[in-house]
Amino acid sequence: MTPLRCAILDDYQNVALKLADWSKLGDRIDITVFDTPFASGDEAAAALKDFEIVCAMRERTPFPRTLFDALPKLKLLITSGMRNAAIDLAAAKAHGVTVCGTAMVGNPTAGLTIGLMLELTRKIGFEHARMKAGEPWQVTLGEDVEGKTLGIIGLGKLGTKVARIAQALGMKVLAWSTNLTPEACAEAGVTYATKQDLFSQSDVITIHVVLSDRSRGLVSREDLVRMKPTAYLINTARGPIVDEDALLEALQAGKIAGAGIDTYAHEPLPIDSPLRKLDNVVITPHLGYVTAENYKRIYAEMIEAIGAFLKGEPVRPLN
Repeated sequence: MTPLRCAILDDYQNVALKLADWSKLGDRIDITVFDTPFASGDEAAAALKDFEIVCAMRERTPFPRTLFDALPKLKLLITSGMRNAAIDLAAAKAHGVTVCGTAMVGNPTAGLTIGLMLELTRKIGFEHARMKAGEPWQVTLGEDVEGKTLGIIGLGKLGTKVARIAQALGMKVLAWSTNLTPEACAEAGVTYATKQDLFSQSDVITIHVVLSDRSRGLVSREDLVRMKPTAYLINTARGPIVDEDALLEALQAGKIAGAGIDTYAHEPLPIDSPLRKLDNVVITPHLGYVTAENYKRIYAEMIEAIGAFLKGEPVRPLN
């Protein structure tokens, strides 16, 4: 029996084959790993045209209808997580492609959020780099987050975890989202705020909502204008939730103190992006869910999903 060709996409760290036991699938599949992003949809189509199975990492490679049109051999698409806004599920179904997901471990983005906040306020990485470079002894003056106010947009599991960590650091926590209620905030032990109050009163604002048509552009130019000139914005959710042009203008003009950004409107972030050159911005390359624990779970469940599909019994189907 000829093995099915399986593509593992966007394995930037080259760890997919090390973190899970792909030998469980025996000689039923032939694996190819892609460790760099495709430059375009056309490049993705050319590279993947002979594959029956594709393992995708969240939204790193988009799968619009045009890509499904170009992949007639594709039968199974597995994404990390149980949600992937970059996959056109209707198009997949129309082309007879089964789409399955995987579980994720915990809320690792919470740790990254707090890390970005501490880097913005205490300049840990900045001073680390200076010391390694042999620069003169300390030049920064940090800020203590204790007693400051954290504003959280979105109080789901992730937002609630961030709130608890912030409270352990002695911060006051406000929360708002479109459907959030004062009762839900009280249950989580945080203070409900209007959107206007959250932006005007918070010292640090962090975003934890899912990208959708409703949340696209949720943080507008008018919201950024309301922020204190000493306040910071952190976005570990999705780039398009924030008006990126307005944020860039606010940062360049010093209208807010700074920003910690892990997600962008265009990923990978272009080399010539102005965000790479600003001293008041801490940027990371979409690391929120990138942990060894998470990847081990993801790749193990991708293997399980392939095995189940080959038996005609798909697991965790999304379409």
